[in-house]
Amino acid sequence: MKKQVSPSIVIDYTGMMSSAQNPKGFKKEELLGLQNELDQAQTALSSLRDSGKLDFSKLLDPMKAQLSMIVEYADNVVSKYDNFVVLGIGGSALGPLAVHQALNHYYYNELPSEKRSYRPRLYVMDNIDPVRFNELLQILDPRKTLFNVISKSGNTSETMAQFLIVRNTLRRVCGESYAEHIVVTTDKEKGNLLPIVLKEGYQRFVIPAGIGGRFSELTPVGLLAAAICGIDVHQLLEGALAMDQWIRDSKGVYSNPAQLRAALAHLSGQRGKNISVFMPYADGLKTMADWYAQLWAESLGKRFDRQGRVLHVGQTPVKALGVTDQHSQVQLYVEGPDDKVITFVTVDKFKETREIPMDLELPEDIQFLSGRTLEELLYAEQKATEYALTLAGRQHQKLILPTLDAYNVGQLLLLLEWETAYMGELLNINAFDQPGVEEGKNGTYALMGRKGYEARKKEIEEYGEVRYVLDGMI
Repeated sequence: MKKQVSPSIVIDYTGMMSSAQNPKGFKKEELLGLQNELDQAQTALSSLRDSGKLDFSKLLDPMKAQLSMIVEYADNVVSKYDNFVVLGIGGSALGPLAVHQALNHYYYNELPSEKRSYRPRLYVMDNIDPVRFNELLQILDPRKTLFNVISKSGNTSETMAQFLIVRNTLRRVCGESYAEHIVVTTDKEKGNLLPIVLKEGYQRFVIPAGIGGRFSELTPVGLLAAAICGIDVHQLLEGALAMDQWIRDSKGVYSNPAQLRAALAHLSGQRGKNISVFMPYADGLKTMADWYAQLWAESLGKRFDRQGRVLHVGQTPVKALGVTDQHSQVQLYVEGPDDKVITFVTVDKFKETREIPMDLELPEDIQFLSGRTLEELLYAEQKATEYALTLAGRQHQKLILPTLDAYNVGQLLLLLEWETAYMGELLNINAFDQPGVEEGKNGTYALMGRKGYEARKKEIEEYGEVRYVLDGMI
């Protein structure tokens, strides 16, 4: 029996291509002109995958085998805790939060327990603001809370600081049972967290060695939180696998969705469009824009190419939300500098509908809304924004999800990850490192007194000895 294929994401790139309404758009020949480079990219990425160095794709199938362990653990703990708190930063926080917001009730934490299927509330602590951190601990009962510490290296200063505070609190409140309230997601064989885990007996899940944080959502980093909160992680992976197969099996810019998206982004960059706007028209995808921003910025913002030549490349990602940001950003996109390319993300069918009441006593200027639905209004606003951009000669494209479900969110994650990998090849850079981020980490270690960083601390303290400050004092 032939396997049933679920509806897939559609890429509508009409607004990127040349037409009577959009004479500045790309011609088909321009896209085809990149095919040799895209073929080379496909060969290079396939080789990386075969050698085990493209783990966001390579490990999807093996990850299916781990789902039973993740789901079994989740099912065993959900009845024991009222709260599940993720301690992580970057992809360790943005991925779990993006998937949770996309697939669960928008006000999940405010729902009565029975409407959450008696599953814990989810909190993601992705920063170290002391006020916010203290206020979270003030509202949680540690005895009814499970904390997920996510750090591959155990060197992440922010996460380790949160962990030390939480562990101290749990020891004080829960006594000898404190370890039951901590689950750690870290490296299999090394890192600073591993010896603590082994000594203190925490439940542990493994971050695969070849996975960077921004590519880690479809590993235990994201799958555990999703399973805890009742998301169908099997369908999430199935969608990712379907998109992965489509991309790996397809040849040609007009057949391969990752090649198409990367080619359009590359051509846009060559025309000076150095800003990539990601604009969902569904509140459930609002945090997906944050996740995309990290993926695009950290992967592609690089100083050097692979030969060590100085490039300073990378589009700046900007997150927006339709229709909210039609009233805050679209004025700039339509009439400001022509340095942006815009990706709308829309959903064909929403899980809910809402009719606007009919009232014939309303002023005539708003009567046209009566009897229509909120999704009709949303679609109209998005289409009108597309049209305004087209009239202004501004390029845009659209990702269309059939529905906002686990399968399609899995597809979306993999499409954007593969697109990023292809873009790295077109730019001749390493899309999987982050040397600029590491420099900031090392500076933090130095200023906080970590051994071995004394010279760096001296350098930083000497920087800017002459200061220019306006303090408002009279």
